[in-house]
This record gives sequence, structure tokens and C-alpha cells, in this order.
Amino acid sequence: MKKTYKIDVDCANCANKMEEATKKTPGVRDAVVNFMALKMKVEFEDGADVNAVMQDVIRNCKVVEDDCQIFL
Repeated sequence: MKKTYKIDVDCANCANKMEEATKKTPGVRDAVVNFMALKMKVEFEDGADVNAVMQDVIRNCKVVEDDCQIFL
């Protein structure tokens, strides 16, 4: 399953950090963060609990960039 989320991030480097943190989250197959569009596309593993995985994604992204936001 793939979903797109609106994000708020200050710079392209921060967006790259968010993308890498998201890709390392269990339950995520792939992720792409587009800084210019302020969007994050996430592809989830089969059978993953999307809401639980996204809570982990938010936590992981806050570690690398504490002022980022992901709008669920």
C-alpha cells in the first residue's frame, strides 16, 4: 500500500534526513520525500498497520529533525 502525506520541513537537507529515517522504519518498504512539493510518499510492507508504522515514522523523523511535521 502507498500513501502520500503533507509535510512541513525547513530545508532540503532536513527532507533528506526525514526520507532516510522513514526508510529505516520497520513496516516501510520505501519512502520518497519531495521538499519542493512538501510531500512524503510512503510504501508500506504487506500487512503493516499503517497507523502504527506512521507513529514510528514520526518518532524517527523527530529524532533527526525535531521541528519537522507530518500531517496524517
